[in-house]
Amino acid sequence: MALVLALGGGLYYHGHQQGLQQQQQVAALQQQIATMKAAMQADQQQTLGMVNNELRTAQQNVEQGISQQQKSIDSLQTAIADLKGQEPDDWLLAEADYLVKMAGRKLWLEHDVTSATLLLEAADHRIAELNDPSLKGLRQAMSNDITALKSITVVDRDGIVLRLNSLENSIDSLPLANAVLAKAEPQQNPTVSQSVDDWKDNLITSLKNFSENFITYRKRDGSVVPLLSPKQDFYLQQNITNKLETAIAAVYRDQGTIYRESIATAIKWAQQYYDLSSPKTQSFIAGLQQLEQQNVNVDYPAKLQSQALITKLVNQVLRNKMSALSDATTPTKAQPKPQPKALKLIKTDAVSATSSAATPSTTTKKVMLLEKPAPATSAAVTSTVKEETK
Repeated sequence: MALVLALGGGLYYHGHQQGLQQQQQVAALQQQIATMKAAMQADQQQTLGMVNNELRTAQQNVEQGISQQQKSIDSLQTAIADLKGQEPDDWLLAEADYLVKMAGRKLWLEHDVTSATLLLEAADHRIAELNDPSLKGLRQAMSNDITALKSITVVDRDGIVLRLNSLENSIDSLPLANAVLAKAEPQQNPTVSQSVDDWKDNLITSLKNFSENFITYRKRDGSVVPLLSPKQDFYLQQNITNKLETAIAAVYRDQGTIYRESIATAIKWAQQYYDLSSPKTQSFIAGLQQLEQQNVNVDYPAKLQSQALITKLVNQVLRNKMSALSDATTPTKAQPKPQPKALKLIKTDAVSATSSAATPSTTTKKVMLLEKPAPATSAAVTSTVKEETK
């Protein structure tokens, strides 16, 4: 009985000691956990502080860059305003260049010699207002161009076209010609003689004269132009109309050969198929013959002497302005970009203790270095360091 009690007491004592030892280990682990939590919170506060500092620094750099750019823009606008105030007459030169280019378009695209001459004269007035002796060569070239344009023979294209349209509208009223027969050969009418000896010839002559009262035969040499049917009359009118339309198109295209050939063909058909004794036909043919003598070809100059000179002058003035503008505004130096700093982020993991009380508990700390992305790249560099603490 005593042995049982002693054995029970020993077991109780041993269990009690084991319980105390386990409580001490749990308390030690709890203390380590509390220490690690406090360290983690401290590290997090430190990390947040570093991030806030970086953000404030970046914001200050951005604001400083915006301020410098605004100052550069203000200085550029001031320089442009100064250049405008120094040379206000450059607008006259640009306007003269525009007028010369418009004169070229009027001359070669629209064949409007009058408008091209007026535009060149207006450009010459703009150059004269500059009162610059160095532009004497340019004014001489403009004077040569104006003289060349004034020497061009002006063709009244609208007047020619209106007259052709008027003749075209009168085709329907032209009378057609009757059938044209070839000339008959001259016939000799035999006569009866008074001699009795010619009784046989007289008898034959009398019989011929008697038979001609019933049947007459005459021989004609040459081609016969028959009358036109209503359908053929319509085709004739359309063909002459098409020739006149071709002549109208040739007037605006400076095609003198096609113009004259079309009118000549229309005259030929009118003389062949219409009544030449009618005053309408005579007036129609006379109008076409008069228009056939008109010259619709015009020799335009291949180029304007003043156009190349004024374009070169304007380009030179623009280059001088850009050079003065670049000298007036100094380039803004780029601010050095801040070097990326490493941010420390600490994580702690607890490792459960072993069942033995003498075995020290271990913890592992992972330190991760997060590098801020550089302006050109966005790569993050990470590294892991493990250290053991008791």
